[in-house]
Amino acid sequence: MPAYLIATIDVHDPERYELYKRGVPALIAHHGGEYLARGGETEVFEGEEKPGRVVLLRFPDRAAIRAFLDDPDYRPLAAIRHASATSSLVAVDGL
Repeated sequence: MPAYLIATIDVHDPERYELYKRGVPALIAHHGGEYLARGGETEVFEGEEKPGRVVLLRFPDRAAIRAFLDDPDYRPLAAIRHASATSSLVAVDGL
């Protein structure tokens, strides 16, 4: 069953965040993930949330998401994301 990783990201150091953006796509692909949305314009229809950057990824299953996030090669990239942005990651199972 596919699983989706939804990231909401408020970038406060765009220059440094570019390093993350350049480094992470190959690792996502390595774990079977693909981008469905990557930082496009958002529009809030209900609620108070005003997300900065929204990224939606599809993986083969939730185990692939965990493998991506736990990958030792991802750790330095995650450190860049943590240093340059405030973010939230949520996984949800697909149909």
